Amino acid sequence: MFDHQSLAVPVVAAPMFLLSQPETVIACCQAGIVGSMPALNARTSEQLDDAIARIKAAIPAAAPFAINLIVHPSNPRLHDDLAVVVKHQVPIVITSLGAVPDVVQAVHAYGGQVWHDVTTRRHAEKAAQAGVDGIIAVAAGAGGHAGVLSPFALVSEIRQCFDGTLVLGGALNTGADVLAARAMGADLAYMGTRFINSAESAAGADYRAMVIASQASDIAYTDQVSGIPGNFLIPSLRAAGLDSAKWGGKTVDLGQELSVPTGGARAWTSLWSAGHGVGGIDDTPSVAELVARLGAEYAQARARIG
Repeated sequence: MFDHQSLAVPVVAAPMFLLSQPETVIACCQAGIVGSMPALNARTSEQLDDAIARIKAAIPAAAPFAINLIVHPSNPRLHDDLAVVVKHQVPIVITSLGAVPDVVQAVHAYGGQVWHDVTTRRHAEKAAQAGVDGIIAVAAGAGGHAGVLSPFALVSEIRQCFDGTLVLGGALNTGADVLAARAMGADLAYMGTRFINSAESAAGADYRAMVIASQASDIAYTDQVSGIPGNFLIPSLRAAGLDSAKWGGKTVDLGQELSVPTGGARAWTSLWSAGHGVGGIDDTPSVAELVARLGAEYAQARARIG
């Protein structure tokens, strides 16, 4: 099982598409939590090689960090990206969109761990059968490709079939939230949205301002941006000219022609993702400041409940 005792706070900064960059991972690891980034945030496998080399050169030798691999057959870079991960012996590999035994075996061969993200018990059971070391339970309210199950139900059901490292994500913002996740049965908290608004995130000023200005009611759940259900900021959908009658708090129809906001970017670069935790975010601290705050809140919450 992953030794969370080595961390300043039992937190994993989730790999955010486009937003988590080497600088983000480095800042997280230097602050004492697990930093991570999607392999696809590097434009090529060669650039991923360079990015991991930069991370390893800048963090303590024993600091755990993670690279997220999309293991679905539709990812043409999987083979090359996995080879880069194996070359650098990345400590933790987070897999998404499939639990692939061959990937698990390749990572285990050098002593690394594989954590797989799931939204249901069925997917957790498949991941356990594939031999993963950890399961990331992505509950309702998480940013990105979120699930719809209550964290209470999801953690309980996963613990019935898996006794390895369990990481819980879904609208976690504070140290008290981290303690609640652990009390529920998780080993670590998975935080993405809170790290959108950190100084080392690649989010632009407009994205960060929208996060600060938004509440949970400003999040829409739709599968029309990427084909997989996820949570997106309604103001960014509105800026793209979407019909507000389609939001309904559940599914947004993006089949119509979009007028992309200024900047000319498409999809995830202009239709911004975030989780239900946006209502608790009102600043943009450095990662070091944020982790120190989480640590203080975690200790205060523990003292409060004795």
